[in-house]
Order: sequence, then C-alpha cells, then structure tokens
Amino acid sequence: MAMAETVAESIEPPIKPRSTKLVDRVFEELRQRIQDGNYPPDTRLPGEHELAAMLGVSRPVVRDALGRLREKGIVYSRQGAGTFVQASVSPQTQLAYSPVKTIADIQRCYEFRLTIEPYAAYFAAQRRDDAAIKKIADALAELRDATSHQLHRTDADFMFHRAVTEAANNHYYTASMDALKPHIAVGMHLHGLSLMGPRLQLEQVFAEHEKIYRAIAEGRADDAREAMRIHLEGSRDRLFEGKVLDLSI
Repeated sequence: MAMAETVAESIEPPIKPRSTKLVDRVFEELRQRIQDGNYPPDTRLPGEHELAAMLGVSRPVVRDALGRLREKGIVYSRQGAGTFVQASVSPQTQLAYSPVKTIADIQRCYEFRLTIEPYAAYFAAQRRDDAAIKKIADALAELRDATSHQLHRTDADFMFHRAVTEAANNHYYTASMDALKPHIAVGMHLHGLSLMGPRLQLEQVFAEHEKIYRAIAEGRADDAREAMRIHLEGSRDRLFEGKVLDLSI
C-alpha cells in the first residue's frame, strides 16, 4: 500500500496546454477584423492587455494568436512600438484619397464626414431592416463593453459608423467610408486619446452613439440625422478643443 502511494505521488499531473481553441478563436477574430478593414493598413493593433480585455482571454492567448498572425504575414512588429497591420491584407477600394499629412487634413476629414454621414443616418432610419439594425447594435455592444473597461476602441467606433452607412443601402456612402478608413482612423485615434480623462467623457460619447442607434432603430430619420451631426461635431470639437482651423488660408 505504501509503495503504491509512493508511485502515485511520483507521477506528476500532466501540464495543461494553453487552450488551442481559445487561440484559434482569437486568431480568427483578429484576422476577420483585419480582413474587414476594421484595422487599416500600417496602423497599430491595440496592445496585448487591451486585446485580452476586449476579447475576454488571457494575455498569453493573445500573444500566441498575434504570433500566428505574424507567421501568416498578416501583421508585423516594430520593436518598442507594437504590432501593425500589413498593407497588403486590407481590401482594396476603387476610391482613394490623399493620405492625412497635417492637422488640417484631420479637420477636412471631419468636414467631409459631416456632409455624408448625417444623411446616411437619415436614410438608414428610413430603409433599415432587421439585419442592418443587428449589425449596428453589435457594434454598439462592442462600444459599451469598451466604455465599461475605460477604453476607446477605434475599430468598434468605425464598425458602428460603417454599419450605419450600410443600413442606408446606398453603395456610394459605403464606398466613401471604405476609402476614408485610414483617414477616419487617425481622427478616431486622436479623439480617443482626448477622452482618456474623466470617465464622463467616454460615457458621453457612448451615449451619442446610442442615441443615433435608437433613432435609426425606431425609424426617426430626422432625429438620426441630427444625432449623427451632433456626434461628429462633438467629436471634432473635443479633439480640437473647440478651436477649429481656418481652412481658407
């Protein structure tokens, strides 16, 4: 009996491998988001800590998934800077705009968005269907989760705005948004940094998105247009601290 106990004690329990299924899921989710253009080419992915919180997994799982993405040539690393999306994996679009080079270009991007997105929201409220509403709601849920973790997610923010333009059922709106992805990402990233202060700011931005969603879901076209206008102007003003540049110069 003593010998049996000694033998049993000498056998160590097998080391549990990191969940392959979890790594697969995170790899596929990140790959799909990159494929869909939620992370524009040559932009930095969120850090391991942020991705782990966002996806509900541990940092080692995220690290393994990022390693697979690097092996596949989907992302690349810059020492001390993070992980970035390869330009070649982002879907191409027929429209193209000159890259953002100055602060004035960011303001021009907001100015252009204000001419198209409020009306996209207007038509989305008139033409939405169940699938379109679900897509907007899913993006809003991602924003809600990020806000609860005191994070601003550029990818979820863009997903929301892209889903609104899709709901308008007008390919000119969606083509414009796709072509503007890298430009919008710059403004959204800087806007997100400007929100990293009092919790109230993140909650306010979420409330603005929620107001847009509810107006579209309830078919209130005028309210949807106005809510989108207020949100974009608020985003611009928060970023520029209410001091817009004179673009006539």
